[in-house]
Amino acid sequence: MRDLQLPLNQTQRVRLQAALQQLQDLASQASASSLVTVADTIPVNNEDGILKGHGTSELDGQVVATLCGVVERVNKLVYVRSLRARYKPEVGDIIVGRVIEIAPKRWRLEINFSQDAVLMLSSMNLPDGIQRRRTAVDELNMRSIFEENDVVCAEVRGFQHDGSLHLQARSQKYGKLERGQLLTVPAYLVKRRKQHFHRLEQYCVDLILGCNGFIWVGEHLETGENDMLEDREKRPEISKTNMIHEEQERTFTPLEVRRHICRIANAVRLLSALGFILTVESIIDTVEASASSNIEIKDMLGPEFYVQTVEREVQRRILLSRKKG
Repeated sequence: MRDLQLPLNQTQRVRLQAALQQLQDLASQASASSLVTVADTIPVNNEDGILKGHGTSELDGQVVATLCGVVERVNKLVYVRSLRARYKPEVGDIIVGRVIEIAPKRWRLEINFSQDAVLMLSSMNLPDGIQRRRTAVDELNMRSIFEENDVVCAEVRGFQHDGSLHLQARSQKYGKLERGQLLTVPAYLVKRRKQHFHRLEQYCVDLILGCNGFIWVGEHLETGENDMLEDREKRPEISKTNMIHEEQERTFTPLEVRRHICRIANAVRLLSALGFILTVESIIDTVEASASSNIEIKDMLGPEFYVQTVEREVQRRILLSRKKG
């Protein structure tokens, strides 16, 4: 666990220590042979043509680790995957970022990386949806698309010569994110998967697990709902009062949905603080456990539910190990 300062009573402290010890024993049994520290020898069984990858080196004819982590093998390639590391972008990653600057023909985004990312005006769909060349008028209207502090979802397209990221948002699923919460977690807790966009229909909530450690929890919006304002601007006969009323309805989030957003966000905060891998299954399981136990949203970050979550994870891993056995 990281950065937990919980007012545990004696019983909770004993339960927590017992659960953490069980987790440590289960983890050591599962990956005892693949865990290495610096200067540990990596057994390769004298195979010919072994390729030494990241985190490895050769010493006295043996392959040794130069990082602490888990040994991974892909055919002849042997490398060490660090358990805790900063975000390393790859082409195709789904990321969530925040606009920090509007420059000529581009936006600069903060994405939890050593350098800012760049989203070019030519790398995203225009509000009218028409595929055409970008003009000087489009450049002048950039602030009407994204402005400073807007939260944006995009995809890593490539790297520029200076090492910064080049993003693209040419799909309906990318773009500006509204009516929700942006959470920051360590990037190594979010694994790359086939699906990072999740619609939780039972809660009317969208969950985006950004590979860069930025997680978005917000109200589900149907495609095209953000274009309603543009449609109204084309109808000058609508009075100003009606437009204000429609705008309030458009940006209003029901109380029940707001509660679901807060509960899911607290589940993410809890799992992150415990150092558990963040998946949509683990997040929903934590949300359902808190609801079934009648835990208030504000009490999800309390000591009792922390201990219950660790104990529930122990039982899950024990069942998983039995199935594998």
